[in-house]
Amino acid sequence: MSSPARPDDVTVVVMSQNRREDLLATLPRHEAPVVLVDNASTDGTVEAVRATLPEVTVLPQEHNTGSYARTVGVEHAGTAFVAFADDDSWWAPGDLARAAEIMRAHPRLAVLNARILVGPQERLDPICAEMARSPLGTPADLPGPALLGFVACGAMVRTEAFLAVGGFDDVVRFPGEEERLALDLAAAGWGMAYVDGVTVHHHPSPRRHAPEQRRAAIWRSRLLTAVMRRPWPDVGRLVLEALRTGAPGRRGVLRAIPEVPAALRRRRVVPERVRADLRMLAEATT
Repeated sequence: MSSPARPDDVTVVVMSQNRREDLLATLPRHEAPVVLVDNASTDGTVEAVRATLPEVTVLPQEHNTGSYARTVGVEHAGTAFVAFADDDSWWAPGDLARAAEIMRAHPRLAVLNARILVGPQERLDPICAEMARSPLGTPADLPGPALLGFVACGAMVRTEAFLAVGGFDDVVRFPGEEERLALDLAAAGWGMAYVDGVTVHHHPSPRRHAPEQRRAAIWRSRLLTAVMRRPWPDVGRLVLEALRTGAPGRRGVLRAIPEVPAALRRRRVVPERVRADLRMLAEATT
């Protein structure tokens, strides 16, 4: 059986920290050139990948830059499209080329979010069912339901659009980094869509943060994104919601406070048409 064709206009960008064994298992699965941006691992990741997979470009960072590492990878890639993957995810055979073909056929499409199958059981990630039911509909110039967010480990981006809005930043960091980027893409007129016919496999690593720690980090990202892009009444409501949700929300507020000055320096409220879409999405989930 012949292997799927490698797309010549796609790079896979992976960011990671201290996941050496996961990377050694998943990096060989990618059917396009790979750029690994290592967030200051201390487990020998850089040396192991360079020794075992010399075809992978490794960009070691001096400190953990969070999701900004992906921006570093996109800037280095130099291809028209970049597919993101985590150290525990990979695109199904042939689907990098298929996603790139869809991107080429839809010039307003900035982000293609693939179907994500989780674990050896290949369960559909619940977020994919939500994206498939997006109340924003399916515009004629997009290949699937329109989105105002995405899941980075299952997304392909148009490099031009990604870099034009600044990519992932070093304020929001990780996780929950997708929201600010999605808002800026929408504000600039770019489209995002869910495409069920393209698949990403995600086998969550056992080396993960505790659930409460992750929830606190997500609250931190939500709050900082709101400071950067939402009207002040929305920010106030979100702070109150975080405080009322319990310990993770309160920790998220405390973790966001030191970064508020940096968020304020980048504050640019999204236009009303984007806020209207946000309200539509909120109403659909209540």
